Amino acid sequence: MFSSDSGTLSLLWDGLVDVLANGLTHATGWQMVLIALVLTHITIASVTIYLHRHQAHRSMDLHPIASHFFRFWLWMTTGQVTKEWAAIHRKHHAKCERAGDPHSPHVFGIKTVFWTGAELYRAESKNPETMARYGHGTPDDWIERNLYTRYSALGVSLMLVIDVLLFGMAGLAVWALQMAWIPITAAGIINGIGHWWGYRNFEATDASTNISPWGIIIGGEELHNNHHTYPTSAKLSVKPYEFDIGWMYITILKTLGLASVKKVPPKMAFGDVKLVADEKTLEAIITNRYEVMAGYAREMRAACQREVEGLKAKSADAAALHAARRWLHRDDDKVPAEVKPQLALARAEHPVLDKMVTMREELRALWSSTNASRDQLAADLQAWCRRAEESGIAALRDFSIRLRSAHA
Repeated sequence: MFSSDSGTLSLLWDGLVDVLANGLTHATGWQMVLIALVLTHITIASVTIYLHRHQAHRSMDLHPIASHFFRFWLWMTTGQVTKEWAAIHRKHHAKCERAGDPHSPHVFGIKTVFWTGAELYRAESKNPETMARYGHGTPDDWIERNLYTRYSALGVSLMLVIDVLLFGMAGLAVWALQMAWIPITAAGIINGIGHWWGYRNFEATDASTNISPWGIIIGGEELHNNHHTYPTSAKLSVKPYEFDIGWMYITILKTLGLASVKKVPPKMAFGDVKLVADEKTLEAIITNRYEVMAGYAREMRAACQREVEGLKAKSADAAALHAARRWLHRDDDKVPAEVKPQLALARAEHPVLDKMVTMREELRALWSSTNASRDQLAADLQAWCRRAEESGIAALRDFSIRLRSAHA
């Protein structure tokens, strides 16, 4: 009997040693790397689809099966409480780049947000005013109250046990990667770099940027300027060359009946050129104002380039024009103070550029006005088009004619 018990204990011990050494999967190093990347990508997809587009912005609806899968997965891989994430993100949009923004690099500094963005997030999650004001409409069912929120750390502990069982002691490294993935990509890269460096399709009122036109690694969140321009859109890509993998997954979920989309970025439509711009033209311009201004910015850069090419020699004027080509299309509050004297010189020496800046601000007034009637705004648009087409500037004339073909 004793010998039999000893043999059983020996087998159990050998099995435990094998599990700790190789895991139940006996996966190779490269297989573990691949599995870890798949697991972290599912987490990224859960954040962008469930937390961001579904919960924070309500740009789409999810079937309860899909919604609960994402909620369960995030509990296991991040310990994330839905209400906290949604509330903090909504506050970020409401206070963007100003005092009160929970994680703006323009408030806290890029190094602070990039390296300690997760700490900023945790500090804000303890602000009861933020939770009360911005956390509405998030899950408040029995399982949320009694498990996901109450024991938010239990899920990641369970994930640790699963990783060790699957991969042995190497599972600790897999688990560490899973735990670090969202703090690095979301709290550091998106909240930090996504408001500091990159390209901008649109002059949104904040400093948001697109980090990359191919939103794959961070689920499409790389297209951050697009998102801040159209925050209630379920689709983050707007240009033909941009790719939002999160939108691809949403499309698949929609095909399976697991998701429904509420809103996507508006797309300006064009038809026959009208004799005069009317209220329908005005409606189209206001609805697509960011796209309109992006088109105007392209014309301004082209005009600057033509002025540069017209110079016969290098001069201080040429330096001012090169600065103008880079910055003149940007909103004044986004232009560095040290560049503004060069822009003023370029405008003073080049009436075409000065006229285009003046006309841009007049066009912007069409949707910035808060006290003008619709009829008055339509009349203002007609007057703007007339001045543009009589300016003698080909870019303004062509732009105005194209506007007259826009419709809602």
